[in-house]
Amino acid sequence: MAQQLHFEKHLLGGSSRSLKLAFVVDPLPELKAWKDSSVAMMRAAEKHGHEVYAIDARTLGWRKADAAHAGGVSGEAMHLHLRPDDHDWYRETGREWMPLTAFDAVVMRKDPPFDFEYLTATWLLERAEADGVRVLNRPRALRDHSEKLAIMEFPDFAPPTLVSRDMAQLQHFIDEERDVILKPLDGMGGSQIFRVHRNDANRNVILETLTHEGARTIMAQRYLPEIAHGDKRILLIAGQPVPWCLARIPKAGETRGNLAAGGTGIAQELSARDRQIAEALGPVLFKRGLLLVGLDVIGNHLTEINVTSPTCMVEIRQQSGFDAAGAFITALEHACGLA
Repeated sequence: MAQQLHFEKHLLGGSSRSLKLAFVVDPLPELKAWKDSSVAMMRAAEKHGHEVYAIDARTLGWRKADAAHAGGVSGEAMHLHLRPDDHDWYRETGREWMPLTAFDAVVMRKDPPFDFEYLTATWLLERAEADGVRVLNRPRALRDHSEKLAIMEFPDFAPPTLVSRDMAQLQHFIDEERDVILKPLDGMGGSQIFRVHRNDANRNVILETLTHEGARTIMAQRYLPEIAHGDKRILLIAGQPVPWCLARIPKAGETRGNLAAGGTGIAQELSARDRQIAEALGPVLFKRGLLLVGLDVIGNHLTEINVTSPTCMVEIRQQSGFDAAGAFITALEHACGLA
C-alpha cells in the first residue's frame, strides 16, 4: 500500500473536479468484468468521482458540418453506473449520440486485432484529437507502435530475433538458434505461436502456414527457457513502472504463458532487470502519448510492447493490493490538468 501511495504521489494525483470520460471499448456484454482491465478503469474512474461513458468502437463515425449538424467525430455514448457484481457489473443510465468534443478525455481501449477497422478507428480518433479532444493512448502512437515490431527500437533488451517472410532467412535462423518461437505479427493471446526445434519434422509446413507460403511477414525469436518462470507483464503508467508485474506461467505441456492460453498469473515485484527495461522505455513511450503500456519480459529479455489495451490490472490488485487502475485514473486526471 505504501508503494501505491508513493506511485500516485509521484503522478501528482488528487482531482479537484469531476471529469466526463469516454471509454472506447468492445461491446459491453463481451467484457469479462472479473478480469477486464477496462472495467477496472471505469470502476476506478467512478470511484474518483468522474462521469463514465462507454462507446462501442463500432459506432464511431464522422460527419461534415452543415447548417443542421455541428459535424466532427461522434459515437453512441452510454452513461454508466458501475456495480461491484462481476456478473451484473453496470447499469446503463442514458444513451445518446455525442460528439467526442463533449468529453474531457477519451480512453481508447478496444482490443485487437489491429485490422482495418481498428486502423480506421485511430484515424477517426486522430481527427477528433485535431478538434481538441484528448485521446489516450494517442491514435498516432497506437499506429506507430506495432506490438511485436516495436522492440526493434530497443534491440539491446530483445532476444535474438528475425522479422522476415523469406523462407531461406527463416530456415537459417532456426538452424542457427536451434530452438525458436515463431509468431504472426498481428496475433494476440498466444494465437498461432509455435515452438520449433531445428530437427522438427514439421518445421517446413509450420513456416509455410505462418507465412502463407512466403506472402506474410512473421517474427522468429530464440526460445527462452525462462518462460517456465513466467512471461512477465510489466505495466507502465505515465512512463512509470507499476512496482508489481504479473508473471504468466505456462500450464503443463505448454510453451505459451498467455492467460488466454491457460497460463496462470502470479503477481511479483519487479526485478532489477525488469526495472532497468521499464525505466529505459517508460519516458520515451510516455513522451509519445502512450499513457498506458504493457511490456512483456521473459527472463532478462523484452519480447513485446503492448499499447492497444494492456491488461493484468485486476490480477495484480487481487494478489498484491496495488491498484493499477486507480493509478491510471490518477495519471489521467493529471493529463487533464487536475492536481
